[in-house]
Amino acid sequence: MQAIVQDRYGSAEVLELKEIDRPAIGEHDVLVAVRAAGVNPADWALMNGFPYIARPAPVYGLRRPRNPVRGTDVAGHVEAVGSGVTQFVAGDEVFGSSIGSYAEFAAAPEDTLAIKPANLTFDEAAAVPMAGTVALQAVRDHGKVGPGHQVLINGAAGGIGTFAVQIAKALGAEVTAVGSTRSVALLRSIGADRVIDYTSEDFTQGGTKYDFILDNVSNRSLTELRRALKPSGMLIPNGGNFGNRWFSSAGRLVRAAVLFRFGDQRLGRFLVSMNHDDLVVLKELIETGKVRPVLDRTYPLRDAAEAMAHVGHGHARGKVAISV
Repeated sequence: MQAIVQDRYGSAEVLELKEIDRPAIGEHDVLVAVRAAGVNPADWALMNGFPYIARPAPVYGLRRPRNPVRGTDVAGHVEAVGSGVTQFVAGDEVFGSSIGSYAEFAAAPEDTLAIKPANLTFDEAAAVPMAGTVALQAVRDHGKVGPGHQVLINGAAGGIGTFAVQIAKALGAEVTAVGSTRSVALLRSIGADRVIDYTSEDFTQGGTKYDFILDNVSNRSLTELRRALKPSGMLIPNGGNFGNRWFSSAGRLVRAAVLFRFGDQRLGRFLVSMNHDDLVVLKELIETGKVRPVLDRTYPLRDAAEAMAHVGHGHARGKVAISV
């Protein structure tokens, strides 16, 4: 099969289109014939080996990625299933999280897949898994967002941000979306009650206080963000800050943990957990029209390096997909 692989860390030029063997699957795994794959900032970071401190982790590798094939978000057809798989059969259209989705075939644990939303193309479905799940778990599970809550999404035009705006609206919140001038129309189109153009207005200087802030870009200090929170509000600092190649956002999180020890404002921290149940929730939100993925652009598999560079440079609005 053809796949996008890398044998060393580095920027997008380390990615190569090569012919390799299909991945083997275990008892509880699914082999997916990939139709499309999503591109995430996390994929770009792993390609570069950022942050350096994470390289001992299982998904990384000290000198090169342990798995040479990039990509996690996937949408496609079930090609084969392991002997213990009970939820899928060959031919099912699925989406979710896999190992090495920038390829013609990818292996995935059964519990990280779900049946694809019927009203999405494969490209659109591949844009959902990681960004949608992060947004869902942040807003619903950690923020406990509900009717009447004042919610602010900073970096609202990105992959996670566009899902977070819509999920918060679906949960009944009043949502303020912060983005650039070119994103104002997009943010209104996905249902934001108020849109702030950060080039002309600083939301931390206004009088509005929020029950929940999801910060995807780290372009405001923690003190400024606290100023925009209600006395018992919650902040989730989700900006990757990969400009710090050694520690990424770890230093900011440590400072936040110290700062939030004082007062009743709360700090939300979590690592996304890709799972079948949350994918089903996202599927239902999409099929009922409450959420839709925002697809910035799609690249063919051979241009995966260009897709990664586009995401890594911060140019994408919504999500980028690779069509296989």
